[in-house]
Amino acid sequence: MKILVAEDEPMLLKTIELKLKKEGYEIISASDGRQALEQLEKDVPDLIVTDIMMPYASGLEIISFVRKNIIKKIPIIILSAMEQEKVVMEAFELGADDYITKPFSLNELAIRVKRLMNRGA
Repeated sequence: MKILVAEDEPMLLKTIELKLKKEGYEIISASDGRQALEQLEKDVPDLIVTDIMMPYASGLEIISFVRKNIIKKIPIIILSAMEQEKVVMEAFELGADDYITKPFSLNELAIRVKRLMNRGA
């Protein structure tokens, strides 16, 4: 099972990557929105974990791209320090499946990933 993780904070990206690899997932890392979109054009993951606020393309743009261009229904988890209801609502309207507010527990993220992966299986 392959997961695309898009996060512009290098330490958080590495931490998420290590945790999810330990859980048995293959990780594709992107340190900004443009890299995430480039990865999506090359390879379709089984799940996406993306920050909302990133350089070059936001998490909202990633959700929109996936829902418009990729036929397969890929679960998407949004990460953000923003607790703005408007942005969260927009993410869900675009097609996000889950939302986690930073800071968060890596164990909670792993459980949410597993739940969404099992739902799609």
